[in-house]
Amino acid sequence: MSNRFDAATLGALRGLVEVRIRPGKSTRPGVIIWIVAVGAEAYVRSVQGPDGKWYKKVSAAKEATLEFDNRLIPVTAQPITDKATLDSVSAEYLRKYATSPYAKSMTRPDTLPTTLRLDPA
Repeated sequence: MSNRFDAATLGALRGLVEVRIRPGKSTRPGVIIWIVAVGAEAYVRSVQGPDGKWYKKVSAAKEATLEFDNRLIPVTAQPITDKATLDSVSAEYLRKYATSPYAKSMTRPDTLPTTLRLDPA
């Protein structure tokens, strides 16, 4: 069983358009990314596919820090490969970011393998 975000944090993540992510133990300002919540879990993807710099660093370190609302939340990052979850995450990206011309970019075949579930550390 994974650690879970509390309801207030998960609610905030659902409502935010963008968050920042700091790979590993970095203290530098984070990179702006999109985040979605499916059920009680939070997910991120690299719009640049496996070549995304932040994605490479986070997936190698298996940890990061989320920045939003003047908060810093240490997280662990778990790669997701099961089709049902990938499909649910894609559907949520398309729903949440429906007004953005970039929403479909987050569901391209090359982005799917970059899906990471973030859990509070």
